[in-house]
Amino acid sequence: MWNEEWASQAACRASQPDQLFVRGAEQNKAKKLCAGCPVKAECLAEALENQIEWGVWGGMTERERRALLKRNPNAKWRAVLETARTNATSPVKAGV
Repeated sequence: MWNEEWASQAACRASQPDQLFVRGAEQNKAKKLCAGCPVKAECLAEALENQIEWGVWGGMTERERRALLKRNPNAKWRAVLETARTNATSPVKAGV
């Protein structure tokens, strides 16, 4: 289920915003903060849909998001990520 109130449940909500808007190797630290976030998909969809250029959002750097947007310029990111989450959490059917 998609969480419209995702920002209030983000793993980074208590951290300093400057921790997510870093360069170079510091981005890996920011991405670790996102790793276990329960609303990672919502955050990433927000950044992709709005083409946010700076910072780490949903576990992806601006460079990673630009590459994704370039490969899929017309994607509806909320739908893509919601479907991916549903498929990842659905039990696998035997014999399919």
